[in-house]
Amino acid sequence: MKLTWFGGTALRVYVGGEIVVIDPETAVAGVETRELLSGADRVLRLAEDLPVVEASAWRPRPVGRAIDEPVATEIASIGPATVLISAAGDPPLLVSNTLELPRLGRWADAAVFVLFGHRGALVGEAILALDLARPRHLLLAADETVVDDFMSRIADRQRDMSFSSLEPGLALEV
Repeated sequence: MKLTWFGGTALRVYVGGEIVVIDPETAVAGVETRELLSGADRVLRLAEDLPVVEASAWRPRPVGRAIDEPVATEIASIGPATVLISAAGDPPLLVSNTLELPRLGRWADAAVFVLFGHRGALVGEAILALDLARPRHLLLAADETVVDDFMSRIADRQRDMSFSSLEPGLALEV
């Protein structure tokens, strides 16, 4: 899985052999929309009406056998401004720009979370403080001051979770 943040909630994700672009219209000035969308298999918005799944009951699909037809990447809403992306062979990806996550299932402990800005920092802090989930990796897409403040507040509670900050235009492979 490879993620590139372009500011705002604009995110380009390479997952399961597909390129998914989220909220391209929120990219920072200077990012060419044509370049951001180049090669995209799917373009969506966090606020878009997507198929809805119950986050607490959802389960990732099992990885198929080599002789089976490939299974398409699953993209669903699990709450307001919160999208779940699941592809065979990759951990589930939760992308959110809200202050309240829905109740999550056990799958969240193996997931990658992408949270945006100050809201995301507050949600990330709540996840750790209340032990709501133990994501494999938490990614915060925010400016440097928000990231620094977040890191100082969670330094003693990080546990087994890894954390990274996303910087506009730089790809991160998870």
